[in-house]
Amino acid sequence: MPLKNPFFRRLNYFRRRFAHNLGLTDARKKQIYQEICESVSLSSVSYWLQVLLAAGIATLGLVLNSPAVIIGAMLISPLMGSILASGLALAVGDVILVVRATINLILSCSLAIAFAILLVSLLPFKEMTSEIMARTQPNLLDLMVALFSGAVGSVAICQEQKGVATSLPGVAIAVALMPPLCVVGYGLGLVFSVANSNGLQVAMGGGLLFFTNLVAIVFTAMLVFFFVHLDTKNVREQIHQWQDRDRESHKAQQILIRLPTAGYFQKIGSLPGRFLLILLTILVISLPLNQSLGQLRQEIIRKRQENNLRTLITETWQQQLGKLSNGEARAYINQLLIAEQQENLIVQLQVVTSKFYSQTERENFVERLAQVLRRKPESITLKLVQIPTGQLVESQTPQPLALASPNIAELQTQFFQAVKTSLQSISLPSPAQLITTEISISAINPLSIQIIYLSDRDLQEDGKNLLTNQIRNQLNIPQTTVVYSRINPQLGSLELVQEQTEVTAPQKVILDQAGKILKKYPNLILSLQLPLASEKTNETDPLLSDHLDNLRRYLTEKWQVKDSQIQEKFDQKNSNSMQLRLTL
Repeated sequence: MPLKNPFFRRLNYFRRRFAHNLGLTDARKKQIYQEICESVSLSSVSYWLQVLLAAGIATLGLVLNSPAVIIGAMLISPLMGSILASGLALAVGDVILVVRATINLILSCSLAIAFAILLVSLLPFKEMTSEIMARTQPNLLDLMVALFSGAVGSVAICQEQKGVATSLPGVAIAVALMPPLCVVGYGLGLVFSVANSNGLQVAMGGGLLFFTNLVAIVFTAMLVFFFVHLDTKNVREQIHQWQDRDRESHKAQQILIRLPTAGYFQKIGSLPGRFLLILLTILVISLPLNQSLGQLRQEIIRKRQENNLRTLITETWQQQLGKLSNGEARAYINQLLIAEQQENLIVQLQVVTSKFYSQTERENFVERLAQVLRRKPESITLKLVQIPTGQLVESQTPQPLALASPNIAELQTQFFQAVKTSLQSISLPSPAQLITTEISISAINPLSIQIIYLSDRDLQEDGKNLLTNQIRNQLNIPQTTVVYSRINPQLGSLELVQEQTEVTAPQKVILDQAGKILKKYPNLILSLQLPLASEKTNETDPLLSDHLDNLRRYLTEKWQVKDSQIQEKFDQKNSNSMQLRLTL
């Protein structure tokens, strides 16, 4: 480009001033260029160890739902080096560095994903956590974060060491390169280990987030390295000399020379062409990201509307039915659920009241609510669950004859029964199912309640806190301690051998686990899922029936499990091996 053009004169002036403000001399530029080239070396053992360790820590952090562990994996992940190298190579048109950075990045990502797949396959639990879900639906906001973070990281590389030390950790946390790769490995691990159909969708979401971060960082790094004019004539000559001496760079150069398309690489290597290529890539990935952002926007609008609706319903209730005629509090809302079905609004209220509401009062409330919401009364369905307070129960319960004062054991039994009756209205968030509640008292805790539930994943902390507060309010005992214990419905699978005549030791391990649970919680049912011998005849293999009889006999004789607690369920699939799955 001729320097007589005013635009290019201004551009070169801006580039010189930008580099000067960052303290970049030719010696510093050569040092940065060489350090970035060395960061993509394939012979560094410490680099590959860092990739493995970062992938392992990130995978375990995702599965354990631990943000602190995930942040640790972000900080030790070395992937930023090869991505910045790609941006530098595109900025200066270094084909050798492009090839080296691309090979390094592909191998690093493959190693991280493969290690994550291995870990997920070996783990005994594979619950989908919130940290994993958060990395499966990237949007345009993630792209913006990656663009800004890539620019900061590139500027930090160009600064003196004091700037790098304060900026790069924040950049590593912001763009989070390793966790999305481990989400890809987690999803593929689900596909390979348990044949989960959702695993592929999870892997695609994590891959899209990583690719978004990758493209955005490469683009902004390319811009920064171009504006600091990292490839001055003096620096380029020194780097060419270094590449001739460097074994990996020299080997890559020799391979490129021998390729029949070597001239084609030089032809498309113009700066405008490279910018256009990366911009087109960003535009392409912006399409699914914009769709995800639209879905997020709709979800936020829906939640805002739902919150406004909850506020209006609560205020209307308090005005209409919240107080007695003398002004004293009559009831408070313990739980409020709303649902839209076509054009009908379903309002489910759970209230703790000192005086039951009549049908007329309910109808008046619906009419008033319809006026406030500008709806027709017939479009609103009210489901009212009334929980009486202690005074109401006392006034409506006939007083027994005082034959004798109850002893401590009787009082404790009555108290436990009253607590269990009050807990019957407790509902756990889906897909968790309540099995039972265990109540105890001690000198330390006035009341301790253990909620035992059936679910393939733990309840979220927010849900536990809400449920704990609901129990404390309902019992009117603020010091109540609530503990949550989960039982996984997937107990495992048993391989049944053709020659097998009795229950083997490995099978007894799983059966003993099932027997303990069934004996302790008689309301649970064990499902034995087996393949059919033939889809056409819907008949089972006679040998399969013998296996089932042995398993039933083992559970009933050793663990005293009732025969009605064991159900057989046959899948409409043929299978070469007889694999029995146990599910509660």
